[in-house]
Order: sequence, then C-alpha cells, then structure tokens
Amino acid sequence: MSGRKNAGKVSPWLLVLICLGCFFVTYNLLTMPSRGRDGPRKFLGGGGDRHSTASLGSGSDSDPAKRFHVALTATDALYSQWQSRIMHYWYKEMRDRPGSDMGGFTRILHSGKPDGLMDEIPTMVVDPLPEGKDQGYIVLNRPWAFVQWIQKAKIVEEYILMAEPDHVFVKPLPNLSHGDEPAAFPFFYIKPTENEKILRKFFPEEKGPISNIDPIGNSPVIIKKAQLEKIAPTWMNVSLKMKEDQETDKAFGWVLEMYAYAVASALHGVHHSLHKDFMIQPPWDLKTDNTFIIHYTYGCDYSMKGQLTYGKIGEWRFDKRSYLQSPPPRNLSLPPPGVPESVVTLVKMVNEATANIPGWEDDR
Repeated sequence: MSGRKNAGKVSPWLLVLICLGCFFVTYNLLTMPSRGRDGPRKFLGGGGDRHSTASLGSGSDSDPAKRFHVALTATDALYSQWQSRIMHYWYKEMRDRPGSDMGGFTRILHSGKPDGLMDEIPTMVVDPLPEGKDQGYIVLNRPWAFVQWIQKAKIVEEYILMAEPDHVFVKPLPNLSHGDEPAAFPFFYIKPTENEKILRKFFPEEKGPISNIDPIGNSPVIIKKAQLEKIAPTWMNVSLKMKEDQETDKAFGWVLEMYAYAVASALHGVHHSLHKDFMIQPPWDLKTDNTFIIHYTYGCDYSMKGQLTYGKIGEWRFDKRSYLQSPPPRNLSLPPPGVPESVVTLVKMVNEATANIPGWEDDR
C-alpha cells in the first residue's frame, strides 16, 4: 500500500507533537459555538508500505466520484490475519461487479512492523500507541492508526469505508453516503440519550442536545476523506480521555471506542445517515436479504435440531474465537437443518474463501 517506505517507529517527538495537535483540535471543538442539530435520526434501507493506495477498479457502472477506499485496521496476530484474508478475498470478488463503488484497499497494520501478509494484502504499517497507553484495550489503536494513515497515504478516492477484519461482503457495496452526510450502521447497544450524564464530560451542553450524537461506531462507515481527516484526531483524543476516566471506562467497556467516534463526529457537526441494511450480525439477524456485509462478531451455537443455544456451546458451532491460535480449517461442516440462512451463508462464504486462498493453513 502506499505512503512512505519508512514505516518503522515514529520519532517520540513526532508522536508528542501529533498528540498535542490532537489535544488542541479537541479543545477548540469543545469551545467553539455549536452548530448542532436536534430531532430523531433517520434510517435508510430495510508498509511496510508494500502496495499503492491507488484505486484498483470498481464496477463498470460506477461513478468515479463516488468510489470509496476500503480500509480496515488490523494487528499481526494470527487471529486478525486469517479474518483479514477472508475479508480481502470477498472484497476482490465483489469489487468489480455491477453496482459496486468499491475502489482501492488498505489493511492498516498497527503492529509497527511488517508481517507475512504484506505481499498478499495491500498494507500500510503504522505505529501502535506508546506501550501501556491502550491499557490492554487494543482497539484504542484504531483511531491512532487512522490518524497516521490519513497523514501518510496517497488515497485517490474521495470517500473511505472504515471496515473490520470480521466483515464479509455479501454483495457489491455502493456508496451509501449522501454528500457531506456519511453512511453508518445503527448499533442497538449504542445509546447516547441513555448515557447523557457520562457523555456530557466529552460533549458539553453548548454543543447541542445529546441526540446530536449518532448511535453508531466507526465501522462500517462510508465517509468523505476530508471529513475523516478532521474527525480522526478528535476521535483518538476522546478515546484516550474516555479510557482514562474510570466511570466512562466501566460504563462503556468494549464499546468505548465506538462511543468515542460518535462523540468526535458530533463535535465536528457531522451527522450520519443510518442504514439498517448496511450489515447483519448472525445469529440475531436471520437472513442476508438486502444486506451488504455479514459481521461475524457473535458466536453461532446450535443443537443438531437447528435450535439456537446462545450462551452454551452448541453441538454445531461457528465462533471466530474458536480460532485464536490457528485459522479455521478448510471445508467447515455446514449447519444442521433449521439454522437461519444468514449463518449458512456465512459458513459457505468462509469455506469458499479458504478453498481459494493459497497457503490457507500456512503459518504467517
């Protein structure tokens, strides 16, 4: 991927200067007059720079002005690697099909050094946060990774899709955003209005009603590159401040960084259009229907009669956490009869990817 070839350790002084810059950006946002909005949200739809960031093509009917660059953050852990390989496989399968606005691709590797996938997946290596800064919450590296990538990379597309390794593209993805209004997926567990007391520490009243904060995370989001360039430093700074605040850390837990992106966007006056069909999350969503992405963050456990046994290991199961130390084998067994179509489709797509990715079970 693109950018400069010296993707090793950034100078400590440069890191200090960038962090100071992020602080002043956030400070100015907290003190500037509000341009907030009120009212309900609207829902739409039912390295190590070894590769160029130039667009790799898109659907034949795609408008070049609407193309977006697909970017995901990842580590060099095997668990992250095998998910990234499957995600990249389905990106390549869907990118050039009619209806796609997908452009180039970048895996933003925030482990600070190249890994064994540099020649397989377009990758830019960036630095992790200073040791101990993430307090064991590795996702805090995501906003810092995007800050570095935006600064270093040559991104030819005007838009960016922020994605994750455990995303599978079910069909070609068009640009769902509308001008300066990015597209996002509404998460049922991101509830700004129910957490106003905590969020006011980071989103003061002069910025507007708490409903100005969208119920989203940073992924999946399709956003203008220029907007992300402004939001990313604030997102990083808010994430770190939330983690350092014990009450906030306890309340938000593993979704803290998602709240931080939602707050940072609102501080910049950016409102997202919410698309329920952007992605689904098995086993809770039963059909792929009109969706574009399967997010396999939850384990799928079933009896051999096709009954969900969530919270209890099933007689048949697919859970990405079963493969922390090694990738899933090729040709996983399909779910028993009665299991929802979304789970069946997910396993079939994993099997197709692993059957076609060379050296799938090789150590990386």
